[in-house]
Formats: sequence, structure tokens, C-alpha cells
Amino acid sequence: MADIKYYDVILKPVITEKSMAGMGEKKYTFLVHTEANKSQIKEAVEKMFEGTKVEKVNTMNLDGKKKRRGMVYGKTAKTKKAIVQLTEDSKDIEIFSGL
Repeated sequence: MADIKYYDVILKPVITEKSMAGMGEKKYTFLVHTEANKSQIKEAVEKMFEGTKVEKVNTMNLDGKKKRRGMVYGKTAKTKKAIVQLTEDSKDIEIFSGL
């Protein structure tokens, strides 16, 4: 397993209707490094966004999709998604505030 630093864990936020609906309950969705575990994700969110306290983290492993280009078959890269639940007294994450 590779040595993953906290700034390598979170790749990008997920912006969908379902993830936006969860923001009212302080649930935020991110694409994360495929080898990151829940404690690393919790540490990364708390260090990258000041004033946030993570209550729990749920993760999902997503397999790559089969794609075809002519006669050649291939597969897209597998990804990992994390839903981060913040505590009630925690500050909101700013990158989602303008959406």
C-alpha cells in the first residue's frame, strides 16, 4: 500500500442532485483515493477544511465500466466515493456554499 498524505486523499467533490440534497443534513460527497481508508478520509477533511468535525464516513468502491471502441474492449478506472457526515456544531464546507 502506498504512503498517502492527507492532501492526496480527496480528489474532487461530487456534485449531483442526490449529493446536494444531503447537504442540508451536513453530508458531503467526495471522490477519494482508491486506497484511502475511513480514518484517512476523516483526517483529510478535518485538515483541509478549517472548523469541520467529522462524525462518520461511509465509503463505496465503484468498479470501472466496460467501454468499447470499435472491436476493442476496455475498462475505465475504478473509483472510490466517500460520504462524510459532519457534526451539528461543525462549520459548513465552503466549496459547496455557492451551489
